[in-house]
Amino acid sequence: MNTVSQVLNTTSRFSSPLFENSDKIVVVGNHNLTIDEVVSVARYGAQVCITDNYDVLQGVQASCDYIQNAVESGTPIYGVTTGFGGMANVAIARECAAVLQNNLIWYHKVGAGKRLPLTDVRAAMLLRANSHIIGASGIRFELIERMKTFLNAGVTPCVYEFGSIGASGDLTPLAYITGALIGLAPSYTVDFNGEEMDAPTALSKLGLDKLQLLPKEGLAMMNGTSVMTAIAANCVHDTKILFALSMGAHALAIQGLNGTNQSFHPFIHKLKPHSGQKKAAAQMLKLLAGSRLVREELDGSHDYRGEHPIQDRYSLRCLPQYMGPILDGIEQIARQIEIEINSVTDNPLIDVENQASYHGGNFLGQYIGVGMDQLRYYIGLLAKHLDVQIAYLVAPEFNNGLSPSLVGNQQRSVNMGLKGLQITGNSIMPLLTFYGNSIADRFPTHAEQFNQNINSQGFASANLARASVEIFQQYMAIALMFGVQAVDLRTYVMAGHYDARACLSPATAKLYTAVREVVGQPPNTNRPYIWNDYEQPLDQHIALIAADISAGGQIVQAVNDILSSLK
Repeated sequence: MNTVSQVLNTTSRFSSPLFENSDKIVVVGNHNLTIDEVVSVARYGAQVCITDNYDVLQGVQASCDYIQNAVESGTPIYGVTTGFGGMANVAIARECAAVLQNNLIWYHKVGAGKRLPLTDVRAAMLLRANSHIIGASGIRFELIERMKTFLNAGVTPCVYEFGSIGASGDLTPLAYITGALIGLAPSYTVDFNGEEMDAPTALSKLGLDKLQLLPKEGLAMMNGTSVMTAIAANCVHDTKILFALSMGAHALAIQGLNGTNQSFHPFIHKLKPHSGQKKAAAQMLKLLAGSRLVREELDGSHDYRGEHPIQDRYSLRCLPQYMGPILDGIEQIARQIEIEINSVTDNPLIDVENQASYHGGNFLGQYIGVGMDQLRYYIGLLAKHLDVQIAYLVAPEFNNGLSPSLVGNQQRSVNMGLKGLQITGNSIMPLLTFYGNSIADRFPTHAEQFNQNINSQGFASANLARASVEIFQQYMAIALMFGVQAVDLRTYVMAGHYDARACLSPATAKLYTAVREVVGQPPNTNRPYIWNDYEQPLDQHIALIAADISAGGQIVQAVNDILSSLK
């Protein structure tokens, strides 16, 4: 049998040294970044380049010059010649303008909890560079270049999971990134290709000097939605994968239950033409095409079936109508995240062309907070639907002739089949529906001297979304195990042997084979996936499958056609 470490080593998304096999390049400053590009840098070591477009680079310098001129002339600008937040009435003398920025990093070194995943911090640095290259932030090009250097060298600041209410952006998380970039003090630490060290030491290894921030640079670096948006981008990427796998798991369940393909006929869905519903129906038809385990009824036939209903129960028959809004919702969230990825989110913003600056609120992460609330809700819906299918599969009253709890060897009376596995699934599904509750509407109104009296909770919502994704990966492993066992047993009913590849649709045969390979149990004509209870540790199978999904391995590649349609 494979081990979890073998699976992760084979399909690692973040190996060390980080970039030795990466040949993809993502250019910042010449186009809008996509979620896929962000993930390629954050997880797969794509190299980052900064545009060499003269106008873009000149715009960055011009915004710096504007700030320097404002400081020299004593022009009132929030956070440059004033204090911060509720103390914006405090005037800051010209000689203290730079000290103000470096002090800002210090008093926001107040993170708590566990460390953020390195992949989220890497994505955040990419997004911060992408925001500043637009030239409305008043930040030196050197700082943008330094973020590129960190990314390409595999140097990732250590950031904590608590500390942002998503109002004035991700102040505290970005303070840790900024403190590490400039080497402010040894208490700022980084992961240097798997080795933790203090930031000044890391800069020395990179051949970089410590920096002192200039006026507005601390505020520009910290005032923004880059960390919550980075987490959200990774979560949307993962949720698209989980949606595709959900469709694959449903297709296995439909075949295991000897369901019909008629429910997905285009005629039905052109009469209720929601985009997601039509896509879900068309994808399911593709997933079931060529299967010997479904009832072939696309011609409109529907014969009497003895004690069985003439039509499938709702979890099968209404699948497009149920999955459609989820698909539409995920796509809408993805569009909003990509807009946020390519936005300038600090304050104040500099209009170089008109030599003006504007105080505003682009740092409010409401799109992230609401979007991640919705994403978690959709994940809960996906899990609930799969939970119903599992209950359908294990109940002999409803499963069209399969054994109770999908027992393999029914001649051994002590076999209980997948009974315990269903209970584990039942323990996970309510967590996912609970995590679907909103947090964006639960903000403190008194934050920071009542200045941040509207706040998005975008950072918290995104962190909860990551937790939902990780839990759902475990649940998805369980759902796939049920699907594999069910089609093996249905194949025996239909063909007299247990190798489901002979009867499955070609599309789902890929998924079935991938699951069997990951758990180290190749298909067998004489036995289904689970024969006797004691012959395999199912907890290890859950871990192996979940690890493969997390790493984007064989199981994910098996539903690549669905993933391609979601891009």
